[in-house]
Amino acid sequence: MGQLPHVRRRNHWLRLRKWLVSTGKERTMPAFSKDTAPKVEDFGPGADHKGELDGYTAEFVTIREGHSLARALKGLPGDSCQCPHWGYLFAGSLTVSYADREEVYQAGDAYYMSPGHVPAAATGTEFIQFSPTDELAITLTAMQANMEAMQQGN
Repeated sequence: MGQLPHVRRRNHWLRLRKWLVSTGKERTMPAFSKDTAPKVEDFGPGADHKGELDGYTAEFVTIREGHSLARALKGLPGDSCQCPHWGYLFAGSLTVSYADREEVYQAGDAYYMSPGHVPAAATGTEFIQFSPTDELAITLTAMQANMEAMQQGN
């Protein structure tokens, strides 16, 4: 009697995995949780637990004190974030302003923020967000410079 289809498929994948391991071509699926994130940044009003997943930055974000990023985004085109983001809200809300509209995301919403946005988060907001790492780095560099200037009173 021949093998059942699901057994044949499983055996095929086991042989393929064995070959990948033997040739050094096996790639493990990158993964981490909020608790195992490789980088943690605490900004006082909020905290990011983040890491890179194959060219994308995944961030678990906790907002302790509601705030807008408008001042931190000054100087970028349109004084807004030019990096796209995809995410899911676990708790709280995000208000995202664009030149022509405002969008509000609530707990339970999956979202997409297109370039040209200015986000604001309510106290107690928690979400996970995915962003192209290279594009995010440009925004974060500008935000960091703005935050340093604000701390120096400029």
